[in-house]
Amino acid sequence: MKIKTHNFGEIEFAEDKVLTFKDGLFGFEELKKFVFIKPDDSLFYWINSVENPDLSFPMFGVRIIDEDFPQEDCFEAFAIVVLNKDPLKITVNLKAPVYINQSEKVGFQKIIDTDKYPVYYNLFSE
Repeated sequence: MKIKTHNFGEIEFAEDKVLTFKDGLFGFEELKKFVFIKPDDSLFYWINSVENPDLSFPMFGVRIIDEDFPQEDCFEAFAIVVLNKDPLKITVNLKAPVYINQSEKVGFQKIIDTDKYPVYYNLFSE
Protein backbone atom coordinates (compact mmCIF):
# COMPACT_ATOMS: atom_id res chain seq x y z
CA MET A 1 0.00 0.00 0.00
CA LYS A 2 1.06 3.59 -0.58
CA ILE A 3 -0.21 6.82 0.89
CA LYS A 4 0.98 10.38 0.48
CA THR A 5 1.35 11.91 3.94
CA HIS A 6 1.73 15.50 5.05
CA ASN A 7 4.73 14.83 7.33
CA PHE A 8 6.55 12.00 5.56
CA GLY A 9 5.71 12.36 1.88
CA GLU A 10 4.79 9.17 0.08
CA ILE A 11 5.26 6.07 2.20
CA GLU A 12 4.86 2.45 1.25
CA PHE A 13 3.93 -0.29 3.69
CA ALA A 14 2.52 -3.77 3.71
CA GLU A 15 -1.19 -4.09 4.43
CA ASP A 16 -0.39 -6.38 7.38
CA LYS A 17 1.40 -3.43 9.04
CA VAL A 18 -1.83 -1.43 9.43
CA LEU A 19 -3.02 -0.91 13.00
CA THR A 20 -6.77 -1.10 13.55
CA PHE A 21 -8.47 1.07 16.17
CA LYS A 22 -12.00 -0.38 16.42
CA ASP A 23 -13.35 2.79 18.07
CA GLY A 24 -10.93 5.26 16.47
CA LEU A 25 -9.22 7.92 18.58
CA PHE A 26 -11.02 10.53 20.65
CA GLY A 27 -12.25 13.22 18.27
CA PHE A 28 -11.44 11.04 15.25
CA GLU A 29 -13.74 8.07 15.85
CA GLU A 30 -14.42 7.65 12.11
CA LEU A 31 -10.75 6.84 11.40
CA LYS A 32 -9.91 3.21 12.16
CA LYS A 33 -6.73 2.41 10.21
CA PHE A 34 -3.28 3.79 11.03
CA VAL A 35 0.30 2.99 10.14
CA PHE A 36 2.95 3.12 12.88
CA ILE A 37 6.07 5.12 11.94
CA LYS A 38 9.37 5.44 13.83
CA PRO A 39 11.77 7.83 12.06
CA ASP A 40 15.40 6.94 12.76
CA ASP A 41 16.35 10.43 13.90
CA SER A 42 13.34 11.18 16.10
CA LEU A 43 12.43 10.88 19.76
CA PHE A 44 8.85 10.39 18.67
CA TYR A 45 6.82 7.63 17.13
CA TRP A 46 3.95 8.54 14.81
CA ILE A 47 0.67 7.01 13.82
CA ASN A 48 -0.56 8.19 10.44
CA SER A 49 -4.13 7.71 9.30
CA VAL A 50 -4.52 5.49 6.26
CA GLU A 51 -8.03 6.83 5.54
CA ASN A 52 -6.93 10.49 5.87
CA PRO A 53 -3.18 10.52 5.09
CA ASP A 54 -2.82 14.21 5.99
CA LEU A 55 -3.58 13.35 9.64
CA SER A 56 -0.85 12.02 11.89
CA PHE A 57 -0.20 12.01 15.61
CA PRO A 58 3.24 12.20 17.21
CA MET A 59 3.53 9.85 20.17
CA PHE A 60 5.92 9.18 23.03
CA GLY A 61 6.35 5.95 24.99
CA VAL A 62 5.07 6.68 28.50
CA ARG A 63 7.19 4.06 30.27
CA ILE A 64 10.12 6.44 29.75
CA ILE A 65 8.25 9.06 31.79
CA ASP A 66 6.69 6.76 34.42
CA GLU A 67 7.66 3.11 34.64
CA ASP A 68 4.57 2.49 36.81
CA PHE A 69 2.15 3.96 34.27
CA PRO A 70 -1.04 1.85 33.96
CA GLN A 71 -0.48 -0.94 31.45
CA GLU A 72 -2.78 -3.24 29.53
CA ASP A 73 -1.82 -6.86 28.85
CA CYS A 74 0.14 -7.19 25.60
CA PHE A 75 -0.20 -3.46 24.82
CA GLU A 76 2.36 -0.66 24.95
CA ALA A 77 1.18 2.74 26.21
CA PHE A 78 1.92 5.90 24.23
CA ALA A 79 1.04 9.52 24.93
CA ILE A 80 -0.04 11.82 22.12
CA VAL A 81 2.38 14.73 21.83
CA VAL A 82 1.48 18.39 21.40
CA LEU A 83 4.45 19.78 19.49
CA ASN A 84 5.71 23.35 19.82
CA LYS A 85 8.63 25.25 18.29
CA ASP A 86 9.79 25.91 21.86
CA PRO A 87 10.89 22.51 23.23
CA LEU A 88 9.99 23.62 26.76
CA LYS A 89 6.34 23.90 25.64
CA ILE A 90 6.09 20.38 24.19
CA THR A 91 3.53 18.40 26.17
CA VAL A 92 2.19 14.86 26.20
CA ASN A 93 -1.30 13.70 27.12
CA LEU A 94 -0.94 11.21 29.95
CA LYS A 95 -4.67 11.34 30.75
CA ALA A 96 -5.77 9.62 27.52
CA PRO A 97 -3.00 7.26 26.41
CA VAL A 98 -3.05 5.23 23.23
CA TYR A 99 -2.39 1.52 23.74
CA ILE A 100 -0.89 -0.44 20.84
CA ASN A 101 -0.34 -4.15 20.39
CA GLN A 102 2.11 -4.32 17.51
CA SER A 103 1.92 -8.12 17.23
CA GLU A 104 -1.86 -8.14 16.79
CA LYS A 105 -1.91 -4.78 14.94
CA VAL A 106 -4.63 -3.32 17.13
CA GLY A 107 -4.91 -0.29 19.35
CA PHE A 108 -7.28 1.69 21.50
CA GLN A 109 -7.37 4.89 23.51
CA LYS A 110 -8.74 5.24 27.01
CA ILE A 111 -9.02 7.83 29.75
CA ILE A 112 -7.09 7.13 32.95
CA ASP A 113 -9.50 7.94 35.77
CA THR A 114 -7.12 9.61 38.21
CA ASP A 115 -5.79 13.13 38.71
CA LYS A 116 -2.25 11.73 38.82
CA TYR A 117 -1.96 11.90 35.03
CA PRO A 118 -2.49 15.32 33.38
CA VAL A 119 -3.67 16.13 29.87
CA TYR A 120 -0.69 18.48 29.41
CA TYR A 121 2.50 17.07 30.91
CA ASN A 122 5.66 18.99 30.00
CA LEU A 123 7.99 16.58 28.28
CA PHE A 124 11.11 18.72 28.72
CA SER A 125 12.28 21.11 31.43
CA GLU A 126 15.18 23.51 31.84
